[in-house]
Amino acid sequence: MPTASDRTLLTLLLAGVSSVGFAGQASAHVKYVTDEDSTGSAAELFAAVFSDPASVALLAGGALGAGLLLAGYFRFSRLVPDIAVASRTLQSYRPYLPWMLRLTVGLPLVGAGFAGYLFTPSLPVEARLLQVAIGFLLLFGLATRLVAAAGLVIYLGLLATDSTLLLASEYIAGFLAIMIVGAGQPSADMLLRRLVVTEGTLASRARGLPTPAEMIAKVGIDKLPVAPLLRLFVGVNFMFLGITQKWLNPAGGIAVVEKYNLTAVVPVSPELWVFGAGLVEAAVGVAFILGLFTRGTAAVGFLMLTTTLFGLPDDPVLAHITLFGLLSALLVVGSGRYSLDASLVPAIRRRLDPDWERRTDHAAAD
Repeated sequence: MPTASDRTLLTLLLAGVSSVGFAGQASAHVKYVTDEDSTGSAAELFAAVFSDPASVALLAGGALGAGLLLAGYFRFSRLVPDIAVASRTLQSYRPYLPWMLRLTVGLPLVGAGFAGYLFTPSLPVEARLLQVAIGFLLLFGLATRLVAAAGLVIYLGLLATDSTLLLASEYIAGFLAIMIVGAGQPSADMLLRRLVVTEGTLASRARGLPTPAEMIAKVGIDKLPVAPLLRLFVGVNFMFLGITQKWLNPAGGIAVVEKYNLTAVVPVSPELWVFGAGLVEAAVGVAFILGLFTRGTAAVGFLMLTTTLFGLPDDPVLAHITLFGLLSALLVVGSGRYSLDASLVPAIRRRLDPDWERRTDHAAAD
């Protein structure tokens, strides 16, 4: 029988999937760097790409290369111990995850407050006190879970009235993850807890009073697995960016290509540029949702964001801090439960190399 935590997780997963349905109601991050309002037609974009033999050949070559890369990874990755060592090292950073998440959400909230926009630069609203207060409380780690819950409720309430906030949907993942893992340390919550549990302190008189963490724990949120939720909402965000920014808004995407002369970097047609960029972002999103090669996919996403920031000089860095931080968190937590990495990938490895599991267990013991 499903536990309360499992039911809560299922509800959150369904909410994440359903949020894709809002994707067509808002334009994506092209608004950060261009004023192009014409959305064009996805059908026209696909027709332009797939009617061009050169574009079709490049896409087919890319698909073949990706397939060969995956096959090579399954067949020969055991010969590269660096992969296993890197994975174990990243897992060892798990104690720092709460602090990473608080920085990931707190810093851009403070910045958004002082910059004069509400969560996303595409929604210029003066909400300084609200965002700075939430951001600083998260950075200090004070009433962390309760503040994260308040931030999530505020974000979802505002989203119901203005779909532009979908451009900052990564905040859902950030707030939820903080509610699950708590403040960690260093944090004001940990300091106050030490004062309360230590005999003889003035704060010890408050022992027995309910804490924000205990109030959140009553609904079972702290028992949820953080990795699947991060994967889901980050994956939805990447799919949203790829599909709406590129495929459903080809005119805006082409305007970006022309503005920065990106065809001089990769000499293909602007239509193929837009289609290919959308395809990669959507593929990254799908890989996250399925939990397939999550750490490698997070590294690819991190590289994509970094390249974008260097290639598009007027793209606001502050607006991407949350995504950068969540990708870093996925590098640490990996796929977790409910993932192909936990089911399909080991089965394929065992089929290709019957001794793989024994060597993996031996390496972990060492």
